[in-house]
Amino acid sequence: MADGPHGTGAGWRPEIAAVLDAADELGFVEVIAESVRPDDLPAPLLGHARRGAVIPHGVRLSLGGTEPVDGRRVSHLAACAEAVDAPLVSEHVSFVRAGGREAGHLLPLPRTRDALDVLAANIARVRTEVDVPIAVEPIAALFDWPEDEFDEAGFLTRLLDRTGALLLLDVANVHANARNRGRDPREVLDALPLDRVAYCHVAGGADHDGFYHDTHTDPTPDEVLDLLAHVVDRHPGLPVMLERDGRYPPAAELRAELAAIARVAGHAPPPADRPASPADRTAPPTDRAASQTDRPAPVSRRTPPAGAAPPTGVPHPSQPVRHAEKGCAAPHTGTVSESADTAGRQAALVDALVADGPDPDGVDARRLAATRAALLRKRAGLAAKEWPRLAAALGDGWQRTFADRFAGIPPTDALREGWDLARELRGRGELPAGAVAELDEREATLRYDGRTPPTRRARLVAAARRRLARS
Repeated sequence: MADGPHGTGAGWRPEIAAVLDAADELGFVEVIAESVRPDDLPAPLLGHARRGAVIPHGVRLSLGGTEPVDGRRVSHLAACAEAVDAPLVSEHVSFVRAGGREAGHLLPLPRTRDALDVLAANIARVRTEVDVPIAVEPIAALFDWPEDEFDEAGFLTRLLDRTGALLLLDVANVHANARNRGRDPREVLDALPLDRVAYCHVAGGADHDGFYHDTHTDPTPDEVLDLLAHVVDRHPGLPVMLERDGRYPPAAELRAELAAIARVAGHAPPPADRPASPADRTAPPTDRAASQTDRPAPVSRRTPPAGAAPPTGVPHPSQPVRHAEKGCAAPHTGTVSESADTAGRQAALVDALVADGPDPDGVDARRLAATRAALLRKRAGLAAKEWPRLAAALGDGWQRTFADRFAGIPPTDALREGWDLARELRGRGELPAGAVAELDEREATLRYDGRTPPTRRARLVAAARRRLARS
């Protein structure tokens, strides 16, 4: 795609910003939209915007949620796209909130006509403010809904036809879903609308509770790279990027992983002493491309020159999105028309995962339990980033202590949850010595920033919820 993502990319994270900034061979980076302020972008991220594409990637819009998309979140995504002159934005085919609760996790949709209506309306809402194309990413999930009317390929094809959206193909998600369901991932890939792919993700995962989880904290496995080679054989030249979200490797290992992905994707030559092979995983990274000063400044991707056609395969934002099934431009009335049954099912799932509610009818209990445990691990990992000394002081007991404290309690934010845990441990005389100074420092800083610790009433309510969850 002209002026779009090209070559090999990476998910931009502050922890690996220096490594990515030095990797001149990167064609693009993707940044979590909710992690940055568009009016105060980090300098390294602006550097990537000057010499290549930056794609804002949303994780909290809840495009599949029956509740209307939050206008503030849409405006934030639009501002991020404007700030980095993005060629497109991306989000997920999922929901993250329902029934007034936040799940803190990307949750799967039932593949039904009602869900298609919700997604189409919410994507149309996003496009009223975001004036670049949107790519949607199917997620990794441990379970499916019993009311599914389509398989994933049929559901996605209908969605892209109705909305004009592009596909963000996460090859690692395909691997995880196929492995957890005993399916052939190549058959799954071949059924997808691969001609609509804007770019691809690859990432690593790990086994927990008898399932394979897409963790983003482990190296990309050979199985995922083999699947990437399968996709590239059918559609050469696809942009591909690495996602890493924690347990970051040393710089040399990260560069080697990026180089291996580039070779499998056909973006880089093989080592000089042997021909290209998808099995080539461990050779040293390729030489850097030209220096930043040799690269031309990016052309604005927002408004093409007068009379110019938009890039092939990418609808220009000024063009109305046509519904293949309805034959009309996608309207948006400001609300999502959706059956109360589907809304209730989404709310029941969120309650089951984060508020100790009963499991929704027809959904596999074992897979729900594994999802619930994965959500707690994710929350613990995010809190550990905010409270590193507390997590280090608890060591191997961090995950267990966090899960005991927050099981059955809806998520708030990582900073607050670490704060709640540290204060409670201090109140019981169990705060490790290595974390005492961290809590003192954070309390002083947070008060200075205008935040306040949770009230005594809030702490009592949380304690009551924990007792109920354990009874």
